[in-house]
Order: sequence, then structure tokens, then C-alpha cells
Amino acid sequence: MLSSKLLTLVLVVQPGRVLLGMKKRGFGAGKWNGFGGKVQPGETIEEAARRELQEESGLTVDALEKVGNLKFEFVGETELMHVHVFRADSYNGEPTESEEMRPQWFDRDQIPFSEMWADDVLWFPLMFQKKKFVGYFKFQGHDVILSQKLEEVEEL
Repeated sequence: MLSSKLLTLVLVVQPGRVLLGMKKRGFGAGKWNGFGGKVQPGETIEEAARRELQEESGLTVDALEKVGNLKFEFVGETELMHVHVFRADSYNGEPTESEEMRPQWFDRDQIPFSEMWADDVLWFPLMFQKKKFVGYFKFQGHDVILSQKLEEVEEL
């Protein structure tokens, strides 16, 4: 039986571009990703998303829109990662490098999917269209998707 680990992911989106961070250490190091991490005890999922965004990029946001729920299974691991995906269309501050992440803006047609998690290319189009989605991805290692299910939903 897999235990579940609650995580957040925030994507800061501006017209024609998205802010990603190069993960410098820990899980997913060397990949471009949104900003997020573990939900701490006593914290709501949205509070965790805001905190992680601020810690990793220096940005704060007035509004977060929840766009996705993704579950990840890694062969050989005992934890199922349950990731709540948020989109922020406005922000406060300037993106600033942290110990964990190096933020960089990417034009929508220049997103470095070859240096990201393999599932991102599948659900980013839904996120950009502000559509809600749920998905399940089973990985072998950090690069190979063995099975997947992704669907657009009306509500999360």
C-alpha cells in the first residue's frame, strides 16, 4: 500500500510567458519546474503553495487559481505524490534566486520541455488555457512514463 505525500506546484503565468525555476538540489535537481513543495502540518494546501512560491522565488501572489490535481507513482517507491497545481496570473516582487531554485522567464514557444518532468508537456497546454485537469503518472526512474491518465474536468 502506498502512502500519500501532499505537495503543491505554482506556475506564474504572464501573457505569452511562464516563470520556471531550475531546481538546484534535492528531488528533481537539474530540471526546470514550477515552484512548490511539501504541505507542512497545520498548513492549508493554498498556504503551503504561497509559502513555497515565496521561499523559492521571492514572489508573493494575491490570487491563486487551482487548475490541477496530479498523482505520481515512482516504481520502487512507497509514497504516492499528490500534487495540487495552481496558476498565478499576477504577482508582487521580482523573481529572485534562492538556495533551491533559479527563476527564469520562458516564452510559451520556448519552454524547455526536454529539461523538465516528462508529464509537463502533456498538461501545460490545459494549464495555459485555464482548464482544470486531473492526472495520474507512473514513472520508471525520473524520465520514463510507464502509464498515464490525464483528463480535463469541470471542477476540482
